[in-house]
Amino acid sequence: MVYFVATPIGNLGDISLRALDTLRGADVIFCEDTRHSLKLLNYYEIKKPLMSCHKYNELAAAQKLADLAAEGKNVAVVTDAGTPVVSDPGNLLVNVLRERGVPYTLVPGACAFVAALVLSGFPADKFAFLGFLRGKASEKRTFLREYADFCGTLVFYSAPQDVDSDIALLSGAFGDREACAVREITKVHESVEYFTLAEGLSGEKRGEYVLLVKGAEKKENPLNLLSERDHIAHYVAQGMSEKDALKAAARDRGVSKSELYKFTVREK
Repeated sequence: MVYFVATPIGNLGDISLRALDTLRGADVIFCEDTRHSLKLLNYYEIKKPLMSCHKYNELAAAQKLADLAAEGKNVAVVTDAGTPVVSDPGNLLVNVLRERGVPYTLVPGACAFVAALVLSGFPADKFAFLGFLRGKASEKRTFLREYADFCGTLVFYSAPQDVDSDIALLSGAFGDREACAVREITKVHESVEYFTLAEGLSGEKRGEYVLLVKGAEKKENPLNLLSERDHIAHYVAQGMSEKDALKAAARDRGVSKSELYKFTVREK
């Protein structure tokens, strides 16, 4: 069996009893950085064989991991902090395990972007987690344009050396929106700072950041300015059946179909 185990993102006390039991029961532990994971394992006096699994050897590690699990070994997978796969190695592992029919599960726990979303107070009912901005500046700008009209909170990871340039890219793509920077989550110097994208984030940049940006203002659908009857007629003119046109108009207006039924095109 393979266990993807979430580990603390700062405070070593933020680990579940199940996670500790899983690590203690593992025959081998695959780590993003064995030196980093040793700090956690030594703190809880867990002595296990460690194997490296990072973005440069993930395919080879995946095959080795699957072989061990197929032999009946219990294998744990951890990253440097938080939940494996989320902006960390692991996705390729999952797909190899699926292809080979090897059973796996997740032992859930800490996740930096979830914690930051809670701490920010920004709307959490609709959000998009976009991880680290990758590629050339032009590629980042193209990527961000896809989310310019997204109405929910946008969440990014950013390294301290990239924070200022990332914020400049966000400002260029989204305009002057309210934003929040959360850093050192669960640690002594945990902080939540609010700013606007145009003004940027002041001060020395230290530690890993989660950047959160307020979503776009919801744009009024111009069709909603039509009368109910004309709204439905517009969709019928586009080739929709009266039934589908009624559904589309109701969706645009945020009302139930029954409220628009009396405005159907044909007289009943």
